[in-house]
Amino acid sequence: MEPDASSAAAAQNPNPNPSTGPPPISAYYQTRAEHHAVVSSDWLAHAAAAASLPPSSDAADADAASDAAALLSPGSNGGGGGVIEEFNFWRRKPEAAEAVAAIMALAAVIRSSRATTMMELEIELKKASDKLKSWDATSISLSAACDLFMRFVTRTSHLEHEKFDAAKSRLIERGEKFGEISLKARKTIAMLSQDFISDGCTILVHGYSRVVLEVLKLAASNRKLFRVLCTEGRPDRTGLRMSNELAALGIPVKVLIDSAVAYSMDEVDMVFVGADGVVESGGIINMMGTYQIALVAHSMNKPVYVAAESYKFARLYPLDQKDMTPAHRPIDFGVPIPAGVEVETSARDYTPPQYLTLLLTDLGVLTPSVVSDELIQLYL
Repeated sequence: MEPDASSAAAAQNPNPNPSTGPPPISAYYQTRAEHHAVVSSDWLAHAAAAASLPPSSDAADADAASDAAALLSPGSNGGGGGVIEEFNFWRRKPEAAEAVAAIMALAAVIRSSRATTMMELEIELKKASDKLKSWDATSISLSAACDLFMRFVTRTSHLEHEKFDAAKSRLIERGEKFGEISLKARKTIAMLSQDFISDGCTILVHGYSRVVLEVLKLAASNRKLFRVLCTEGRPDRTGLRMSNELAALGIPVKVLIDSAVAYSMDEVDMVFVGADGVVESGGIINMMGTYQIALVAHSMNKPVYVAAESYKFARLYPLDQKDMTPAHRPIDFGVPIPAGVEVETSARDYTPPQYLTLLLTDLGVLTPSVVSDELIQLYL
């Protein structure tokens, strides 16, 4: 039996946003793609140092360089298909953040465009950007990355004085430069974080974060002695994946059920978490449970460090937990749920800045108030 058109569309977009029935499951939480966001047109200039770090002889760095070359090679998808197909092509690369995939997809739109003026190209890009955003309306990263790329096009006045072909080439170069810097952001954060990890310390982590894993991996390679308490990360158990990777690195790790955080906090010296997005208040949006961990840590005077790439800074200002675009994930309790019982399926929460100690980013070590001040000034 041949699949119908609706099933084919569902396979392409796992978040079709039906108007009836239960809340849709965010495409991010189905595919486990990394959830990123971008805010500033000045980001490339500020982060240029990350791309010019001296090369390391470490084999892992050589692999990363090879991945970067593969990622940044133009036309790797053959130029075929639409913007969604191009986005999915880049998104499947292991080191490609969702924001980078969106930038690369829009850069591909510019390459293949037959527009002859900046106005025509801008209209074409706007349509492609809207199509990417609708792929998963809950994704902070997708929306922010598209907005950043459009910002380059619409708010860079000197491009108006260039010939069209030169302006088009410049936009393509910017998108690829963004990808290059993004790939190196995690290593920059890992190096900056080493001063906060001391021998004999115990670190609590929540769920799975690639940047937090990079921090701990570098600390272990520097022969620092520490242990990690890793929450289970229900309901998708991302903490189990984190614990498996830490154990493979030879790092002592203990898995906690999520409800044992307060019980175990007296053993903890510091908390390290990642972020889906860093917002204008200086707080973070991250996987469900981050807020309560930060509350417990704050009440027991334990520092909470957020490891987040600068392209996760989002132009958002949530006022409370419900003041966010909802993202949902499937819940499996292992037993039948009685009819009529409502299940909370929200996938992320908001942690206010007063419960965070520092943000460790590729732009440097920032306090939450500094993040707030800089973002407000950028968007006045």
